[in-house]
Amino acid sequence: MRDGGAITEQPDRGEPTVEFGRDATRVPAEPARTRSDLPQWRPDTTRQDLPGRRRDGEGSRDDGTSVLGEREGEASRDEGTSVLGEREGEVPRDGETSVLERPRERADRGAGEGPAGGGGRPRRRSRWRWVRRVVYLLLVLIIGTPLFAGFRVWYVARQDDHRRSDAIIVLGAAQYNGKPSAVLEWRLTHALKLYREGVAPHIVTVGGNRPGDNYTEAGTGKAWLNEHGVPNDRIVAVRSGSDTLQSMIDVGKEYKRQGWHTAVIVTDPWHALRSRTMADDNGIKAVTSPTRSGPTVGSRDTQFHYIVRETGGYLWYVFIGRWHGDS
Repeated sequence: MRDGGAITEQPDRGEPTVEFGRDATRVPAEPARTRSDLPQWRPDTTRQDLPGRRRDGEGSRDDGTSVLGEREGEASRDEGTSVLGEREGEVPRDGETSVLERPRERADRGAGEGPAGGGGRPRRRSRWRWVRRVVYLLLVLIIGTPLFAGFRVWYVARQDDHRRSDAIIVLGAAQYNGKPSAVLEWRLTHALKLYREGVAPHIVTVGGNRPGDNYTEAGTGKAWLNEHGVPNDRIVAVRSGSDTLQSMIDVGKEYKRQGWHTAVIVTDPWHALRSRTMADDNGIKAVTSPTRSGPTVGSRDTQFHYIVRETGGYLWYVFIGRWHGDS
């Protein structure tokens, strides 16, 4: 034993005693103590007071101290240091950082890692975010554009504007050896009604012929109007054009020769938007007064069919046909 101590066994099997002697320093030896008198181990309160995982429902221990080892309402221990081991008001030495600042520094360093200080992961997220935005934009254009165009076809078809104009333009339709088809006859009837109301002093019939035909759509329309009382000098027949675009190009040239500027276009309701747009592109300030009777305005299925068809035709003209060389 250190300091001259010795353990003495008791004869009656009692607890052994520990004796200490100080012969070298002539210090009287202390009375012998039994093992029961030795200091007992007690839990180190400072180690128990270290922060640990809080159990569910535990906010503080029974002795009134919090999990961090502080009494309720106390901000630091008796020796003046905070729970995290720093003295109150003490500024860290040069090169050292506070315990509270270390997590923040690690977060800042993590945010600055990677190219350009932005980190690899945020940049990938940003790139994919732009890819998703482009995809969404394309979907909106692919789906939204036809829907919007179809709405415009339907909306213009419901308009009936027969303001005073230089001429009434009757777009051509099929004819059978000089006799108008049902579609063309309804258009001519509506144009005759507008002429008698004084909407315009002239009527322009439009349309060429197909291979093998002896009559043109424009000539057939002019003959029908003559039979119903319209003077010959009030009718101008543009006997060319196999489709609406070419017909409107030729009508635009005739308007320039006549010195006219405005027109009321007579056609089927679903054809009104496309024909008006083509007329505007050829120097004619046009409005539309579509027919309200005939094969194209029958059942809802027929109307839906023509709306879909004219929506495709209108989009084709806006994106492709408008830039045709002849226009």
